[in-house]
Amino acid sequence: MKEVSSRAKNISPSTTLAITAKVKSLRAEGEDVVNFAAGEPDLPTPDFVCEAGIEAIRKGLTRYTPASGMAELKKAVVERFERVNGVKYCPEQVLISCGAKHSIYNILQVLVDPGDEVVIPSPYWVSYPEMVKLAGGVPIFVETRREDDFCLDPGALADTLKGHPRAKVLILNYPSNPTGTVYDARRLEEIGKICEEYDLWVISDEIYDVLTFEGEHISFASLSEDAYSRTITVNGVSKAYSMTGWRIGFCAGDERVIKLAGALQSHSTSNPTSISQYASIVALREGADWERRMRETYKKRAGLVKELFAGIETADLFPPKGTFYAFVNISRTGLDSMTFAQRLLDETKVGVIPGSAFGAEGWVRVSFATSEEEIKKGLERWRNWEKSLK
Repeated sequence: MKEVSSRAKNISPSTTLAITAKVKSLRAEGEDVVNFAAGEPDLPTPDFVCEAGIEAIRKGLTRYTPASGMAELKKAVVERFERVNGVKYCPEQVLISCGAKHSIYNILQVLVDPGDEVVIPSPYWVSYPEMVKLAGGVPIFVETRREDDFCLDPGALADTLKGHPRAKVLILNYPSNPTGTVYDARRLEEIGKICEEYDLWVISDEIYDVLTFEGEHISFASLSEDAYSRTITVNGVSKAYSMTGWRIGFCAGDERVIKLAGALQSHSTSNPTSISQYASIVALREGADWERRMRETYKKRAGLVKELFAGIETADLFPPKGTFYAFVNISRTGLDSMTFAQRLLDETKVGVIPGSAFGAEGWVRVSFATSEEEIKKGLERWRNWEKSLK
């Protein structure tokens, strides 16, 4: 048999999905597992959104739509960008995809030539480097520090760019998965000036925008005319409206880039599911109250997580300012993050994601997208388990 492509052989499987699958498998076998690995809200999709999807089925709205998404959904996306992010786009600047990940994949395929470099702050979401490599690009990591709240340091970015003349794209994600960090306007403006100086495209992944519970979410494209022109803003319905399985994401920006990404999508997935698109229109237009509920729910849980981690001696929590993730330093245990995650799951039935998956050895990601009762139970198990490590 002839060999498979080198592109395929170089793909690293998603650690987050692998551990989440193991947690679900153990639960299916009847094990009492506390799932801190999940990257999705535990709250159900709102009833009014579900009803919109059901109504679409009843009306027979189950045919192909335009490959780049329905015109009415694009209008709803434009409305949301202005309402939530303070950024004005037109429908021609919007692409509807099969999830925010799909949007990012499409944009990277359009922007990156073989050998082009893409700058990624570390810790990073696990799929960014792999998607860059699939586009033929080279991931360039810029380490962030806890002292800077895991925000990208403008000086470090500039120093990195001096040594990488083929750098073409910067990927930003905030509030951040896995750290829960939030950027302020001043730092974003400084980063924006450097992007202008080095002529970088910016992919701003703002999928957790409404889950900012400390500080204010500021969209990168809203900073200036220059930032607007070079930024592709990515978002979707999965996190803000508990619609992970509906698979609707979207991006907006330079019309030429969006048109090319739409053409690419037309030859790969074609259109996102019609039923999900109809439901997403309702979510975006009628979901403001739900957004507030989500934000308050996870803000409250973040406070509980902070309180309970104070009682675990070997865990050093970085308090999140957004998302539903807590980033925890476990270096005091003397275990690497993968061993720690495996032992915690095997010995206590508590699932977390190792920091090595995010380029941050010595840390683990804890999702608090679960009930307060589960949070208390899981962290009590963790606290009791740490005694066996001494």
